Amino acid sequence: MKELVVISGKGGTGKTSIAAAFASLAQKAVVADCDVDAADLHLVLSPTIIQRSDFSGGKKASIHTDKCIGCGACLSHCRFGAVVKDDYANGLASSMLKSDCENCDYCERSCSIRNHVIIRDMQQAMGLAGPTIFRIDPFACEGCKVCVEFCPVNAIDFKQTINGQWFISDTRFGPMVHAQLGIAEANSGKLVTLIRREAKRIAEEQNKDLLIIDGSPGIGCPVIASITASDLVLVVTEPTLSGKHDLERVAQLTANFGIKTLVCINKADINPQMTEQISEDACKHGLKVVGKIPYDDAFTKAQIMKATLIEYTGGDIAEKIKAMWREVIYELG
Repeated sequence: MKELVVISGKGGTGKTSIAAAFASLAQKAVVADCDVDAADLHLVLSPTIIQRSDFSGGKKASIHTDKCIGCGACLSHCRFGAVVKDDYANGLASSMLKSDCENCDYCERSCSIRNHVIIRDMQQAMGLAGPTIFRIDPFACEGCKVCVEFCPVNAIDFKQTINGQWFISDTRFGPMVHAQLGIAEANSGKLVTLIRREAKRIAEEQNKDLLIIDGSPGIGCPVIASITASDLVLVVTEPTLSGKHDLERVAQLTANFGIKTLVCINKADINPQMTEQISEDACKHGLKVVGKIPYDDAFTKAQIMKATLIEYTGGDIAEKIKAMWREVIYELG
């Protein structure tokens, strides 16, 4: 079984459209959408979900208010601003007029001796009396566990969180593994690894010859998780200065992993001079340009119709993609 990963240096280059078109042209393939931060391959392939599972990428802290003694150790040690005081629950909001104190938390966060009894006494002297109630902002918590380690009364839980869901589905072109990461959730690289593992398992069980992966844009953790140990990478770029720069960064990344890399220049006719420059640069870096696809609004229209380019049109754009597909299959061996 071979693994083909389609990636790009940035979003909006047509990466997903190319990956979907390849899925329609492939024989005995499994498809995986590893662009988990902004998954949209399902919009074209219209998968029917047959298995749904929760994804837990890590742990987060939560405070037991009934056990908390209000010492503020968690507040002073947190470096992500995840520990916050509930001013209204503390009864502080209505008493702010009694003092120049703005309740900014600076004294508690920066206290070098971690003795917040002194700070509470000071607040009470200024008319800011009342118990201090702390809570964890789940969107700001990075799961570092520092607050848990420094809590003197073990009032902070540290439990697995549900960061999203992943799916095994059927499509008109065969099996598909994809996911939906929650809003503001991290650990996308871990989720990508999970998707690839499941897709490979299905391919082996069903005796599929090819795994087509729609990877993430950029060069970050989810991209590294998408391409590691793959057989071939196709980078989809566009003839702009940013596209040229992004291609160089992606090429450095794939070269670092020793992965054979091909290039597709999409919308090649909107800037022929830049297209030629990118082609020359690719050649200098040992990258083969296997496709120069002209701008065509069929890309957008096909997505609206929930169809691949191959299904939507049989025109010149489809023929160029088919020719590129033949080059890719040849390079895969």
